[in-house]
Amino acid sequence: MGATAPATVTPDEKRAPRPVTGLRTPRTGRRHSVNRPRRSVLLTVLTGLVLVYALVPLVWLVINSTKTQTGLLSSSGLWFDSDFAFFSNIGDTLTYNDGVFVRWLLNTLLYVVVGAGGATFLAVLGGYALAKFEFPGKRGVFAVVIGAVAVPGTALAVPTFLMFSKMGLTDTPWAVIIPSLISPFGLYLMWVFAAEAIPTELLEAARIDGASEIRTFFTVSLPLLAPGIVTVLLFTVVATWNNYFLPLIMLKDPDWYPLTLGLNSWNAQAQTNGGEAIFNLVITGSLLTIVPLIAAFLLLQRYWQSGLAAGSVKE
Repeated sequence: MGATAPATVTPDEKRAPRPVTGLRTPRTGRRHSVNRPRRSVLLTVLTGLVLVYALVPLVWLVINSTKTQTGLLSSSGLWFDSDFAFFSNIGDTLTYNDGVFVRWLLNTLLYVVVGAGGATFLAVLGGYALAKFEFPGKRGVFAVVIGAVAVPGTALAVPTFLMFSKMGLTDTPWAVIIPSLISPFGLYLMWVFAAEAIPTELLEAARIDGASEIRTFFTVSLPLLAPGIVTVLLFTVVATWNNYFLPLIMLKDPDWYPLTLGLNSWNAQAQTNGGEAIFNLVITGSLLTIVPLIAAFLLLQRYWQSGLAAGSVKE
């Protein structure tokens, strides 16, 4: 029988890399791929600890909102009392002191809709302009924005109070709304997101077709900015909803209190002379306060997650 001729290999086949199906680790010899990543016991344990740290306060809040004032002091903090008073606590919270909790809730919604909504709108406009337009002083604006991000809000509270006091705006809703309209972090986030999410060629094509800048922004750019807008909106809503120090120094009239300041005044009643201890209402009110935030995150989650990886892959 004659010997078979060796197979010829072309130069292109020599240079072509072989497909990688998995990576073999030197110690275990196991293969790991994108579909089967290597497991880390330490990372799993740390994630579990963070999960417990985040959920235990929420579980404590839910459990203790079902107890009466007496049950809070006579039962374990992480288990239910024999007297289930969750629905009665909700009713008492909404009707206590002529329903002032509802007034505080409406005040908070006002501050969030006008303040956080306005801050998001201004951040979108400013971030888009800084990302897609060239103008003199752009580097200076960038330095100012970065510096504003680094300054904590509490450091500006007292100067803001003095300025608003001269203007006669203290103890009014505008004292909380106007400072909430400024979000340096939101502006920077929209600046970075708009620079990656909106191709310059797309804007040039719209301008060639005769579209004005306003029409280009609302019809072409705004849909592409939706994930970034939702992210900034969530940040500003949470910051405004949980704002405590600014209303504390700006407001004296309880009728204009947000929920954070109002619940703190309820909690301080037990320390005043002749005050009534209503810790069960404070806990129930705190639970009702976080429900809208949880609902907002759950409803906007898919829009938020869709923009987390924007710009991570270069095409």
